Amino acid sequence: MADRRSSAVIGFRTASKDRARSRVRRLAGAGMVLPLAVSALVAGSAGTSAASPGTGPTAVVSMGDSYISGEAGRWKGNSLTNSGNRTGTDRAWVSGSTYDPAKVYGSTAGGCHRSDSAEVKSAGAIADVAVNLACSGAVSENVFRASNGGVAFKGEAPQADQLAAVARANDVKVIALSIGGNDLGFADIIKDCALDFALWGSYCYDDQQYGVDEKMDGVMANVGKSLDEIRAVMRSAGYTDSSYRIVLQSYPSPIPRGAENRYTQSDWSRLNTGGCPFWNRDSDWARDSLVPQIAGRLKAVAAAKGVQFLDLRDMMQGREVCAKTSKQVSSSAPASAKTSEWARWIDSSETQGLVQESMHPNYFGQLAVGRCLNLAVAQPANSASSCKNTAGADHTGMFLTPAP
Repeated sequence: MADRRSSAVIGFRTASKDRARSRVRRLAGAGMVLPLAVSALVAGSAGTSAASPGTGPTAVVSMGDSYISGEAGRWKGNSLTNSGNRTGTDRAWVSGSTYDPAKVYGSTAGGCHRSDSAEVKSAGAIADVAVNLACSGAVSENVFRASNGGVAFKGEAPQADQLAAVARANDVKVIALSIGGNDLGFADIIKDCALDFALWGSYCYDDQQYGVDEKMDGVMANVGKSLDEIRAVMRSAGYTDSSYRIVLQSYPSPIPRGAENRYTQSDWSRLNTGGCPFWNRDSDWARDSLVPQIAGRLKAVAAAKGVQFLDLRDMMQGREVCAKTSKQVSSSAPASAKTSEWARWIDSSETQGLVQESMHPNYFGQLAVGRCLNLAVAQPANSASSCKNTAGADHTGMFLTPAP
């Protein structure tokens, strides 16, 4: 594959090929915790008597990984300005050169990354209480009960065990689950595809597809077990299956198709400027093969387990990192949900925040996913819907169609 990329310095990003390689190696060395994303937020304190199901405040609960925990909720778009409030994109900015991620992630900053704009927080008046148990980097075993193979994660008990306390103290009406991405190795897929673009001049889709296919059946079995674990906890707490709903959701694509990318693949602009270092062929594979494949398998699991399915594959269409129809934030293009990107770029050198925020819905994206959940809850509890955005609109333009 011919390499015709230039070495021009653009913004704060690296210019020369050697430095580009160095920064992408940092991405690899950082062990990018990609999909997915909490300190337990359980209602009630020591000495408080637990309420029976239906007698406490109504609650909506999120469980799983970073795509539902609120990872990247710190950012209102992506800006090349590497100081101050980063042209208004950095919600953690305090003053001068001081940043406090706890403004967005609370006590989970640097860990589970449960943001104040996470899906259950942005969904609106679904319930009296919004409880976020999801944690960035979580896999299915972090959802299972400890008594059934569950594993603690980032200093917290397995999420199903945390759910038990929430279920006793509240009247849980909705449980939203996002899980499976880390089991499939999303972080490694993104890292390897970025390295193939920046270092090796080769494609990643063929090897990565093989790896995904090898893991898929086992991963989906664990997603099904996660749903079984949630059901078991709720039954033990006195709930009937029909007294609440589970919404299993899929994943959006954070990058556009090759033809929809505003940066050429023949120079270093995708790495240096856009933060989307992927070949067209690999981008097309991710957008049109990998993301739909995962969505289709998750839909089948939801149907088999009798739970609702929310398909997010098209949620960020046209709003992805480097999409032609969206813009980076600058002095002439202020942060806006109507024009800015809805996903966090790859900042492998961590010049702005942590690399684990890369390739997740940002603040605008979180608001959009929250709206998707709000719309889904108005549908039948066994339905399967696809959530999409309206071009040129903010999160209020999200709408549902039947899932493919």
